[in-house]
Amino acid sequence: MPHGHGAVAATRNPVAFAAMVMSELARSLRLRTRRLAKRALMVVERRVDAVRLARTMDHAPEQFRIATFGGHGNPSAVVVRGRALDNPEPSVAVEGEGMLAAIRRTVTRLSTIELPGVPLRISLAGTSVDTVTDHEGYFHVRIEPAGMPRDPWVSGLVGLATPYRGLADGYTAPFEVRVPGPGAEFGVISDIDDTILESGAQRLLAVVRRTFTGSALTRTPIAGAAELYRALTRADENPIFYVSSSPWNLHDFLVAFLDHRGFPAGPLLLRHLLGADVHRTHAVTKHVAIAEVLEMHPGLRFVLIGDSGQEDPEIYAEVIRRHPGRILAVYIREARLDPGDGRVEAIIDTWNDATPIVLAADSFAMAEHAASLGLITSADVASVSVALAALR
Repeated sequence: MPHGHGAVAATRNPVAFAAMVMSELARSLRLRTRRLAKRALMVVERRVDAVRLARTMDHAPEQFRIATFGGHGNPSAVVVRGRALDNPEPSVAVEGEGMLAAIRRTVTRLSTIELPGVPLRISLAGTSVDTVTDHEGYFHVRIEPAGMPRDPWVSGLVGLATPYRGLADGYTAPFEVRVPGPGAEFGVISDIDDTILESGAQRLLAVVRRTFTGSALTRTPIAGAAELYRALTRADENPIFYVSSSPWNLHDFLVAFLDHRGFPAGPLLLRHLLGADVHRTHAVTKHVAIAEVLEMHPGLRFVLIGDSGQEDPEIYAEVIRRHPGRILAVYIREARLDPGDGRVEAIIDTWNDATPIVLAADSFAMAEHAASLGLITSADVASVSVALAALR
């Protein structure tokens, strides 16, 4: 059983071991099939995009906009991301709207018309950097401001550096970057699906249904997670980063969900729906994102939070090995379809690093252990308990 309800004994008998091996083989086959499908879709998408771009290059984009994804960093350097698109902004979810409105909004998010080769200027704290969007319309820059304000969130602006297909000045978009102050004691890196947001990521049809028919107002958070995260971040003193394999197309939805459900604000590090990231596995995508966070915040140690449904236990264990001394604790929420598959227990039972890896039944079990390490207070544990009790 997960932490808080007794430890699960390691799987020792041959039949159980064989079942675990078969489960891993089936999971590997599913992942390979998904990657092959994504590669095929990427080829088709690039050909369609090339034809569409050739037809529209002689006139201005009709609905040009710059979608900013924010950024993060330290007083010396920050990274900023975003995308140039020729699409209207998705509508904002409202209480009582029908399922059709949610479906239309999700289709709008996923049916992007990206704009490659757009010359952009990203300005922050008196320093500007020019860049050009890639073939998927994305930009990703590193800025080294001469003097960064000592604020936890610093505002910047993205705009056209030079005219683009008949467009000139007047097209700008604001963004914010997270720059932890000297009072930050540690940071938090969290997964999203089935860690803070009920997704059913192990069931493809369930994920699709929830993605298309839900909204930031109707999607269900994991009970007690918002209270736990607010306790860990200590009124925005400690930074939090949300790392996920969800596509950047869902960035605005996830930001709205976090805000609506009372989660602390933090940078999101997501992936391309297709494009360059298609060759990356789920694990590689997360490793790259986590490595960026650790590199940009060298003075902080981190708490990692994920779930047992996919590969978070294996990924986080490897992060500890690759970055010794940087991880304070790992919390894994039990989310497996088959909690007896032995996969997570195989990691925990052979773990000899001083960094604890805790398999937890719920947010309260995580909170209790975090309090034992001094990461949160007993009052924080009580608030998590109250949040869970309110749903029973």
